[in-house]
Amino acid sequence: MDVPLWLALLAVGFLGIKLIRPPWWLVTVLLLGGYLLADSLLSPVIDTAVK
Repeated sequence: MDVPLWLALLAVGFLGIKLIRPPWWLVTVLLLGGYLLADSLLSPVIDTAVK
C-alpha cells in the first residue's frame, strides 16, 4: 500500500499534536523540514540509513 508523503506527514503531525501537545511553530518546522529533507540530495543517504 502506497501512502502519499503529505498524508503520512499530516497523520504524524496530528497524532503528535494530540498526544504530546508541542507548540504549533515546532510542529510546522519539523514537518516542513522533514518534507524538504526527503526531497533533497541527502535522500539516498537517509534512505539507506533507515533501511
